[in-house]
Amino acid sequence: MKKLIGNLKGDKGIWSFVALLALFSFMPVFSASSNLAYIGQGNGNTLGYLVKHLAHICIGFTIIYLVHKVPYHYFRAISKVGLPVVWILLAYTLIKGTVIAGANASRWIQVPFIGITFQTSTLASIVLFIFVARYLSKTREEPITFKSSLWELWLPVFFTLILILPANFSTTALIFSMILMLAFIGKYPLKYIGIIIGTGIIFLAFFVLLSKAFPDSRFFSRVHTWESRIDNFSTDKPDEDDYQIEKAKIAIASGKIYGLGPGKSVQKNFLPQSSSDFIYAIIVEEYGLLGGLGVLALYLLLLFRFVIASHKAKTLFGKLVVIGLGFPMIFQAMINMAVAVELLPVTGQTLPLISSGGSSIWMTCFALGIIISVTKKEEEIAQELKDSALREEALQKLIDRELEEEETKNNDYSIVDKAKNPMNAVLNK
Repeated sequence: MKKLIGNLKGDKGIWSFVALLALFSFMPVFSASSNLAYIGQGNGNTLGYLVKHLAHICIGFTIIYLVHKVPYHYFRAISKVGLPVVWILLAYTLIKGTVIAGANASRWIQVPFIGITFQTSTLASIVLFIFVARYLSKTREEPITFKSSLWELWLPVFFTLILILPANFSTTALIFSMILMLAFIGKYPLKYIGIIIGTGIIFLAFFVLLSKAFPDSRFFSRVHTWESRIDNFSTDKPDEDDYQIEKAKIAIASGKIYGLGPGKSVQKNFLPQSSSDFIYAIIVEEYGLLGGLGVLALYLLLLFRFVIASHKAKTLFGKLVVIGLGFPMIFQAMINMAVAVELLPVTGQTLPLISSGGSSIWMTCFALGIIISVTKKEEEIAQELKDSALREEALQKLIDRELEEEETKNNDYSIVDKAKNPMNAVLNK
């Protein structure tokens, strides 16, 4: 174990907080899966879901370990090649998606011969963030013009978002917001960012208008869901989402300060997505306000480590990669918590590293591996500088010792004598 830990490079704080979140996830997932066990198996045995979650976490940490060994600058070229591949996967998902628990059919695809489902938008977001970081970090002799960036940057971005939007508005909005933040940090001209925001709003309005013109099209089937969620959030009309929010609020209120205790949640039997979208409500019910604040603190500490890692990065590409891949995890966690306490409408965003699910955990771990690769590179540079300084110091000590020995040797064989007889020095020797 000590040898394995010694092989882990990069920011130890990120490793620690990720491990704590993953370890903590087992109890809430084990407890909250009882609803799925009764529905799927009829016996309420949640051991199978716990073993499945353990397998997902183990595979996830294997992904982190393997990816963090790859120099992060390799992903600069991979993002350019990977973007067309992502477009193909998104288009295939949009046309022939797989239904999971009654959700929209165009979010997942099933991997052949393996049987696992995969949400392609999570992979698309990672590739897109690295692609934007690559563009913004390129050295240019001339300043960025809107015309050049429109074709090189924003056209690929909007095309990717168009393929995600029909099935998942919340993910599209989150990705677009993070890209705008990256553009701002990467010193993209502010006036151009304003134009892009306006263009995005116009396109979204046009998309909604098209859904009104073609209400029966499956590509616009989610628009009604978006509208109803926003309408119900603002007017408190009763519906399925309102039912979930009410149960989540009951769970949070029941937890009080110290909670009901591990595994003693009541509302897990009534919340349809208790192990994924609303797992934070179950955490607060079982572990109380202190447990909920503890989970929030872990995410904030992880955000703090991301900020430090970005500040220490020596290249602009490294800084943007850490921000582009790290900040969305924290914002996704905040959105999940805000939905549970009805600060935001229901969005379907999971709690990273805690909610059950295979592809979401694996893609989060893939992004974490790239971030740790950035911190590993900075550690290697710092270690090389330290070793170089030690080598120079050792060399200087060796030179000083040789000079001392040479000076001592010369003094031993000196034949200087101030006596009047010039032969006394030789005779005395």
